[in-house]
Amino acid sequence: QVQLVESGGGLVQAGGSLRISCVASGHTGDIYTMAWFRQAPGKEREFVAAISGTARIYFTDSLKGRFTISRDNAKATVFLHMNSLGPEDTAVYYCATHCDDLGPATKCQSWGRGTQVTVTS
Repeated sequence: QVQLVESGGGLVQAGGSLRISCVASGHTGDIYTMAWFRQAPGKEREFVAAISGTARIYFTDSLKGRFTISRDNAKATVFLHMNSLGPEDTAVYYCATHCDDLGPATKCQSWGRGTQVTVTS
């Protein structure tokens, strides 16, 4: 079993940047694709980005150019770098792994508890 713990969320002003992290622990040997999702208040959870074990990346089109994803395999950690944040980016951001695909239709089996990102205008 793998545990995922997100961190780095918080309050940021519009236009600012934030980097959130997700550390995997436990049985991490079979972790391949790691993904980020987010859920805004009153909305369904949506796919943000995913990165494979070989650093292939898939991003939601609307976030390309503002967000980037990276990973440190040695530390079983995935990062989401967010720039030019706006109030529409306010959400709980979830890390996930054991995903069956790299794109937005991916289904993931292991999830973190999320980290809150709040962007003020």
